[in-house]
Amino acid sequence: ALLEGLKRKKKAAKVGFEWPDASGALDKLEEETGELRAEARATPRDPDRVRDEVGDLLFTAVNVARLLGVDPESALKAANRKFRRRFGHVETRLRENGRGPADSNLGEMEALWQEAKAAERRGGPR
Repeated sequence: ALLEGLKRKKKAAKVGFEWPDASGALDKLEEETGELRAEARATPRDPDRVRDEVGDLLFTAVNVARLLGVDPESALKAANRKFRRRFGHVETRLRENGRGPADSNLGEMEALWQEAKAAERRGGPR
């Protein structure tokens, strides 16, 4: 789906349906985020409208990536690897104390996540 979105945006750009730079696309991303927030807060929540807004957000993010010269598929794969690595750190640290994520809380896991991020910045595992 990411690649299809990229293909569609490239096709539209060829005929001039294009932001002049990434700034316009980033503004659109903020707009889509706001629309998603509104749908997520709605009572009752309409799952179809939420799905549509998530789709719009993802489609716009693909366009931001394209305008910045980033392959969205590669970027998402890298983000998935980073998440696995960092959450793996969280699980390892909890296991060292004889626990697992289900025995923890969000605050503790977030602190361990930040620990993993800091280690990466210092040149730790990537």
